[in-house]
Amino acid sequence: MTAPTTLRVGVIGTGMIGRDHIRRMTTVLSGIAVVAVADVDPAVAERVAAEAGAVAFPDGLDLIAADSVDAVLVCSWGGTHERYVLAAIAAGKPVFCEKPLATTEKACLRIMAAEVAHGSRLVQVGYMRRYDAAYLAMKQLLESGAIGAPLMMHCAHRNAGVPAFYEPENTITDTAVHEIDMVRWMFGSEIAAVRVLRPRASRNAGDLPDPLLIVLELANGVLVDVEISVNVRYGYDIRGEILGEDGTVSLGDPGLISVRRAGRVATPVPADWRDRFGSTYDVELRAWADSVLGGGVSGGPGTWDGYAAAVVSDAAVRALRTGERIEVTLAERPGLY
Repeated sequence: MTAPTTLRVGVIGTGMIGRDHIRRMTTVLSGIAVVAVADVDPAVAERVAAEAGAVAFPDGLDLIAADSVDAVLVCSWGGTHERYVLAAIAAGKPVFCEKPLATTEKACLRIMAAEVAHGSRLVQVGYMRRYDAAYLAMKQLLESGAIGAPLMMHCAHRNAGVPAFYEPENTITDTAVHEIDMVRWMFGSEIAAVRVLRPRASRNAGDLPDPLLIVLELANGVLVDVEISVNVRYGYDIRGEILGEDGTVSLGDPGLISVRRAGRVATPVPADWRDRFGSTYDVELRAWADSVLGGGVSGGPGTWDGYAAAVVSDAAVRALRTGERIEVTLAERPGLY
């Protein structure tokens, strides 16, 4: 039987990231057809579907059940993810779920149990930094042994600003969670404990705990500090440096140009995540689609990674509230992962 050459995708959720993925799949990537769209607002779903040449469904569950849909992209708000991911597993359809996998540890465990019962991987979670050229180059150099064994990593995640609906805990569950997943992947080790320190608050912070310094203790002894600043005003700035026994490796400047003028050198700072990671999302979805067209979901961050990130995030939120060092306890890792 000839393998299909086009992946027919249904998208649930048409907010900013959902619309951006639809644009990506319809105008940037080949071999992918957006055939179905669902959103909590039917009028929005109808409009986006018409623009994409797709069919609007009244509910995400109806979209998942449709014979015209080969695979599902979940971009709805986090509280709905469990419902849709479980439905996709029950239907035997590959599902790409934007982070978080689910909003609670118990929900993640239910998803894991369903996938293990299915017997093969169907779920990929949208932790796209694993596909970023700079992070991949950093990991490759680290694994080459050129700087010796890793000892520490310094990270910074700075946003120019955040939307009005952003909650205090989002500094961890929506922002720092990218670093939480990235360091597990970078160092091949689980996070064993977490602390959260609060320095002097920024005058731009409002009611948010901003900035924060998060300290992650990995099981292999590596320490990682993560600065989270979500109202820096000047732009979107992602930094990372690993200290090894014999040297260091750090992320390069993401600016594409450097301007020398009037006695100054200037490099533009990305405005937001789309400027910094736009091409990374292209690579991520290309890899996912190729994997599914090849007969399965493999290689990318999966259910275990979504679960581990959720548990560490919960621990970090407790550390933020209490000021204490919180140990991380994970369930036994199933053989499927």
